[in-house]
Amino acid sequence: MQLLAHQSPVGERDPQRGGGQQRQRPLQRRAVVAAHLDDDRGHRDDQDQDQPDDQEVPPAPHGGTLLSVAEEPVVAAGTVVLRDGGVLLLHRPKYDDWSFPKGKQEPDEHVVTTAVRETLEETGLAVRLGRPLPTQTYVQRDGRSKLVHYWRAEVVGDPGVSGYEPNDEVDQVAWVPIEEAAARLTYSRDVAVLGDAVKHPKPTTPLVLLRHTKALGRKSWDDDDRLRPLTEQGRAQALALVPVLAAYGITRVVSSTSTRCEQTVSPFAAEQGLSLTATPVLAEEHEPNPQDACALLDELLADPEPTVVCTHRPLLPGLLDHLGIDVPTLSPGDLVVAHHRRQRLRAAELHETDV
Repeated sequence: MQLLAHQSPVGERDPQRGGGQQRQRPLQRRAVVAAHLDDDRGHRDDQDQDQPDDQEVPPAPHGGTLLSVAEEPVVAAGTVVLRDGGVLLLHRPKYDDWSFPKGKQEPDEHVVTTAVRETLEETGLAVRLGRPLPTQTYVQRDGRSKLVHYWRAEVVGDPGVSGYEPNDEVDQVAWVPIEEAAARLTYSRDVAVLGDAVKHPKPTTPLVLLRHTKALGRKSWDDDDRLRPLTEQGRAQALALVPVLAAYGITRVVSSTSTRCEQTVSPFAAEQGLSLTATPVLAEEHEPNPQDACALLDELLADPEPTVVCTHRPLLPGLLDHLGIDVPTLSPGDLVVAHHRRQRLRAAELHETDV
C-alpha cells in the first residue's frame, strides 16, 4: 500500500510483479509532517528494562553499536478513532502505557484488515477506516525494524465502552478528550500521529476505484468479450477483496456491465447483503466516451457514501486523472482508495494484490 501524492508519480511498480504469483511491497507512504501537540510532557520513548517488545530502541552511545536490523520488518496496524472531541485510547497493564488500538499483522492478512481486527479485539468496537495517517518506523529491542500503519477511523454502531471487560492485555478503554490525550499518551510518536489526525478531524468518505481481477485471456475466449469470466486466480482475488472493502465500510457497489467486473465485486456484495449496480458507462467498450464515466464519478462524489467502482484498465487513467491522482497502471485486482470530503480529494492510497 502506498499513500499517493496528488498529481505526482507514485514510483515504479515492483519489477517482480508480472504474471503468476505476486507480492505486496512493504507499505510506503509520502512523508507527512505531523503536528506535535507537545513533546515535553514526560512521554516515554527510551525506558530501559520496562520497555515493551515494540518499544523504540534509543540511539547507541558514541562508539557503540545496535543490533542489526532484520531484512523483513514486523508489520502492525492500528487506528486513531475520533468522536465528539474525543479519541479512543487503551491502557496495557503489562507495560503500564496508554496508546491507540493496534497489533501485528497475521500471515496472509491484508494490513487494513489488521487495523480493523485489532481495534475490535482490543476495544470491542467495530470501526471503518478513513484517511491514512503517518507510518511509525522504529527498531525493536530484538533488532528488528517495525512498521506500524495507522488510519483515522470511525465507530460503526454503538460507541459505548462502559461495558468493556478488562483482561490481561488491555484493562482500560476510554474516550479521552483530545486536549487531554497528548498528556495521557505514553509515547511521543503516538502524540505525533494524534497531531496529524486532529489537523483535519472531520471524517472523509472512501471511493474505491478497482480494476477487475484476473480474467480469462481474450485468445482463450470465443464468445462476446463482455461475457469473458474470471480465472481461478481472479476468483481467489475477488474473495480476498471482501475483507479489504469491508474495512472501509463500503455500502455502495457499482460495476461495469462486463462479467469479469461483476464477478470481481459480487462476492463482497453478497456477503454484505448489498445490491450491485451495473452500468455500461464503466464498460471497456465505453472507452471512447470517458467523460460519461467521469460524470458518474461526480455523481457519486456529490452523494457521499462509501463506494467501490469496478472497471477496466483502459478507463482507469482518465478516472484517476479526473480525481487528481497520478498512479502507475493498475494490475488486475489493484485498487486506489480516494478519501474525499465535500467533493474534494483529501488523501489517496494504492493497494496492490498479492494473490
